[in-house]
Amino acid sequence: MKLLHRVALNLTLVLLPIIALWAIIFYHSMIEEINDEADDSLADYAEMIIRRQLAGYPLPPLNSGSNNSYTIIPLETAVEPFIKYHDEMVFIPEEEDTEPARVLTTVFPDNNNCYYKLTVAMPTFERDDLRNAIFWYVVALSAVMVLTILVATTLIFQRSMRPLYALLRWFDKYSPGKITEKIPDSDVHEFHKLSQAAQTAVNRAEEHFQMQKQFIGNASHELQTPLAVIGNRIEWLIDNTAINEEQYTELSKIQHTLNRLVRLNRTLLLLTKIDNGQFPETSSIDIAALIRSEIEIYDEIYSHRNIQHTTDAPESVNVKMNETLAGILITNLIKNAFVHSPDDSNIKVILQDDTLEIANSGSAPLDAEKIFDRFYHDGKSGSTGLGLALVNSICRYYGLTTEYRFEHERHIFKIKGFHRDF
Repeated sequence: MKLLHRVALNLTLVLLPIIALWAIIFYHSMIEEINDEADDSLADYAEMIIRRQLAGYPLPPLNSGSNNSYTIIPLETAVEPFIKYHDEMVFIPEEEDTEPARVLTTVFPDNNNCYYKLTVAMPTFERDDLRNAIFWYVVALSAVMVLTILVATTLIFQRSMRPLYALLRWFDKYSPGKITEKIPDSDVHEFHKLSQAAQTAVNRAEEHFQMQKQFIGNASHELQTPLAVIGNRIEWLIDNTAINEEQYTELSKIQHTLNRLVRLNRTLLLLTKIDNGQFPETSSIDIAALIRSEIEIYDEIYSHRNIQHTTDAPESVNVKMNETLAGILITNLIKNAFVHSPDDSNIKVILQDDTLEIANSGSAPLDAEKIFDRFYHDGKSGSTGLGLALVNSICRYYGLTTEYRFEHERHIFKIKGFHRDF
């Protein structure tokens, strides 16, 4: 989940109960205020009736156009005066129906100490309509408030977090040894400190990366001469000394191990040169012709395994690449397909637009996360685990993308992004 979405979610979870509590308190406060107003009106109306009753003035007619109603009942015994408010259903003659009403009940004495019970009723259907309206207005207002706060907070947060997003985009594009842009900075203290920490970490990583490349390059270069001398000595021993069969077998094993070490050393030196950008020369390379040539070579080498192949490619596809690196890229891909295909299987090569796809038969998928890492291999004897690492290094050098997937019992390698040379 993105940080922005998590902040919005947490803010929603906090705001909803707070605003809901506010809405409930506001709603009940408004209803209490409406009830107070209704009670005050009832009290004024009751007071007016009592004054007229005591003064001997005519009482208001019951059908005077008002929905208010009242009754005065004489009491036989004295009762302590009181005022009581309550809600009940009353019959409204003008409406010819029973409606909810707010009712005031009180007892008062006249000048002769005769007690009367006065009941005054005020229909509350308008109050109920008002209460419903207030309820829905409060709900709508709360929803709008939550939405407004979320939108405003999200926009402000997004704007405030721009330096962090810029730094994350920089890290997405960062590759050791290929710094093309300066780490974005900010005048916000926290983001400035983060940029400084990132710069320190990148400087340390670059220093270690350069030291690693230099070490591998120097070590590989220094090993070339002694490895060549050892190889020549072994060949001289085999050709010029009287050795028995057991000695010959042991020397052959040493020679085989030495040859593997020589290949490993050359490959590491080549990887270092690629990482150091020591192949700046480019020319127009016909990838289609190079593919057909390599397939013919390996088809002849592995003819005893009866591996069939099909090629779907245009007559000519020219790209801008270094000739050596283009040859290494295609050779390693084609060789990998032949070496790791079972007998009597099929290899399919497709070159279309800017994409090269090579598929060969297999029994189980490889680790897609590690397959292009150095020294990763499936355990086959003689494999250095650097072939696909070379492919990946060359692709990164030219900005190509590498993909691997396993479908329908087939390993599929895809290289995308070739720059055509028209």
